[in-house]
Amino acid sequence: MLVVDVTADVVVIGFGAAGACAAIEAAAAGASVVVLDRFAGGGATALSGGVVYAGGGTRQQVEAGVTDTPEAMFSYLKHEVRDAVSEATLRRFCEDSAKMLAWLEDQGVPFDASLCPFKTSYPTDDYYLYQSGSEDAYPDPAPRGHRTRAKGTSGKAFFARLAEATRRAGARVMPQTRAQELITTDGRVTGVRCRALAGLPKALHGALTRAGAKPWLYYPPLGRRLFGLAAWLEGRFGRPLTITARQGVVISAGGFIADRTMVHENAPAHRGGLALGTPGDDGGGIRLGIAAGGKAGRLDKVSVWRFVTPPSALQRGVLVDSAGQRFGDPTRYGAAIGSEIVERGGKAWLLIDDDILRVARAQVRTQTAPFQKWQVRYFLNRGLVTAPTIGEVAAKAGIGTPEPFGTPPYSLINVSVRAGFGYPCPMLTLGGLVVDEETGQVQGVPGLYAAGRSAVGVCSESYVSGLALADCVFSGRRAGQHVSKEARC
Repeated sequence: MLVVDVTADVVVIGFGAAGACAAIEAAAAGASVVVLDRFAGGGATALSGGVVYAGGGTRQQVEAGVTDTPEAMFSYLKHEVRDAVSEATLRRFCEDSAKMLAWLEDQGVPFDASLCPFKTSYPTDDYYLYQSGSEDAYPDPAPRGHRTRAKGTSGKAFFARLAEATRRAGARVMPQTRAQELITTDGRVTGVRCRALAGLPKALHGALTRAGAKPWLYYPPLGRRLFGLAAWLEGRFGRPLTITARQGVVISAGGFIADRTMVHENAPAHRGGLALGTPGDDGGGIRLGIAAGGKAGRLDKVSVWRFVTPPSALQRGVLVDSAGQRFGDPTRYGAAIGSEIVERGGKAWLLIDDDILRVARAQVRTQTAPFQKWQVRYFLNRGLVTAPTIGEVAAKAGIGTPEPFGTPPYSLINVSVRAGFGYPCPMLTLGGLVVDEETGQVQGVPGLYAAGRSAVGVCSESYVSGLALADCVFSGRRAGQHVSKEARC
């Protein structure tokens, strides 16, 4: 079957949050837009919790009685973001934050002002505004985690609304179309060479990738097999397709956590965790940009999530390493805890006493979302050893004896990176193509832009919940606005 070549003003590679936002903004500026996705769209966005980090006085914060300012948000985030982006870019991100969330609401994404009263890694369906980072470790803390209003993990609903808005804006979405090479003319990116599926192979490909999505995360051998068959269909039945981009191309194809070789080469200490993403997070978009003359940065930055909540009582415990030495702060965000555990060879335990254990068990019913039950069962059963003294419990766990703490009996919970099947440790990559922070253009490559986890951005140094989605929106909109201004050479 012959595939007719396509021409558009703007081509977007990757249809997650960043790609959708880029497409919406480019189309709003009058550009004709084509969006490509190797699968059916959604990417890591649809797998996420649908949390957007926003503050400075959002509508939801005001309704909940939360006092926050752009300056307070900036003062906290500069501890997390550090030098990943300039202070001017971070300040702009904070000053525009409330308006960004309102823009998402205009696209149909629902948020809510119900404030979570306890510290958690992700709130139950009763709450949609919560403290999603390590704000309590710094002055003027405020809840800035804005969870999309939907049952369960909200990323699927978040993406669905953005996908609807993308199509309403007039962008043409082409699923099951894999970008293979960027076309350059006189040093400028002017198009994309792809392979596209149609007919029965397309239907089979869709069935395989839908069936493989959850196994990819939770039982990788089966997931890899199903997606391997999908890749075979792409190679056997995909047909060449050339898409000309009159104004430019935006790469928003995710990170590279699915490429174990690339992770090992750039971040060798980060091994043994759960690859949080899809097979599309294989670094393909980043490699396309490098092949066109771009440079990548911060590829060694990987976010490792090791949460000790819920239940919230567990944050009163003490983190100890293999020698029994205290470290870190259990009240901080899971990525901060995970980073410190990796620095200690990936081994760590949470020491709790009888009172903490009793209160934690009482909190399970009210503080735990359905998908968190697995983790809580691990915490309070299989992953826990108990003994009358600290010395005895340390001997049971096979670690050095910690300092005296609390009231007996004592328990140690294994929170190591490789703690076991009941307590996986999610990981995602944070680096990407280096872009101009004013426009999102890949540095040194005219006509090429990058956004989301394909680019260095606000969350490329460290991560707190909602910051990646917020950066996808911020950087995606920026790329869409500026690529639509490009004059055709």
